[in-house]
Amino acid sequence: MQTVAATTACVTLGALSVFQLCLALGAPWGRFAWGGQHERALPTRLRVGSAVSVLVYAVFAVVLLDRAGMVDVLPDGFTRPASWVLTAYFAVGVVMNGISRSRSERAVMTPVVLVLAVCSLIVSLGS
Repeated sequence: MQTVAATTACVTLGALSVFQLCLALGAPWGRFAWGGQHERALPTRLRVGSAVSVLVYAVFAVVLLDRAGMVDVLPDGFTRPASWVLTAYFAVGVVMNGISRSRSERAVMTPVVLVLAVCSLIVSLGS
């Protein structure tokens, strides 16, 4: 179960990374991210944030893969609490996306982050 959850989370994070990279490059999808305040392309500071988020998602993926035992690159003393921090982070993300002023962001990102929260919880609960 942990392997399926970690794989699902990584595929989801990969899709989010492509989305964020497109935003960073100027795709007109601002209504789906960063509070949905920008209907079209994001301003420069948020484009930079989108680019940085791709790197952050990669770290998230490594933590989840390591905690699930699919890779062994981080110390267990780090991955166990880090996976719980990710679970909490994604749970907060569900709430934050759920209360977004942007209908588009609520409709698309809330379920995406819910998938990440559930997958992260499953990985965190594993042995």
